[in-house]
Amino acid sequence: MEPVNTIAGRAVPFGAANVDTDVIIPARFLKAVTRVGLGKGAFANLREDPENVFDKPENKGAPILIAGDNFGCGSSREHAPWALMDMGFRAVIAPSFADIFSGNSFKNGLLLVALPQAQVDRLMEVAAEGQPITIDLESQVVTTPYQDRFEFPIDPFRKHCLMNGLDEIGLTLAMADQITTHEARLAAERPWVAGAARRQEAA
Repeated sequence: MEPVNTIAGRAVPFGAANVDTDVIIPARFLKAVTRVGLGKGAFANLREDPENVFDKPENKGAPILIAGDNFGCGSSREHAPWALMDMGFRAVIAPSFADIFSGNSFKNGLLLVALPQAQVDRLMEVAAEGQPITIDLESQVVTTPYQDRFEFPIDPFRKHCLMNGLDEIGLTLAMADQITTHEARLAAERPWVAGAARRQEAA
């Protein structure tokens, strides 16, 4: 997982509330066996409209999505953050996020920034004008060229993992020395357990 620190650039002013995961990535795109290419199916039903905000030339490559309240509700499909990231988004700003979507996003390195509705509305205005938005995870602040400065909360553990690029595998590997020490102590204190494990591996 790539570390997240500062995300800056164009923001797509989407703004819709109660957007569920079937809107983010319709079920017909879930047959893929890899994450690569899921971005083509992101918001597919909405993108059938040639005037949709996602496919406007000026929004191509935008790293930030601005959405409405309760973003990511619905099913628990992990494909939703995968599709958003494959589409190029590194962060989503909204008043609130569905819990399961929030957990899936964190585990995959997608930064979610929760701000009050009035501040999200202000960022929508800035984005609509084509001005860049900057998210500084270390200082937990969103800024604009107009001197807007909005602080956002984030769980300290999630912040640590995002800034250091640690997913669940990375967290486990970071504890390799402690795991080795534990296994050595276990083998010394309970050799019958270690022996059973070796017999199981050989079977």
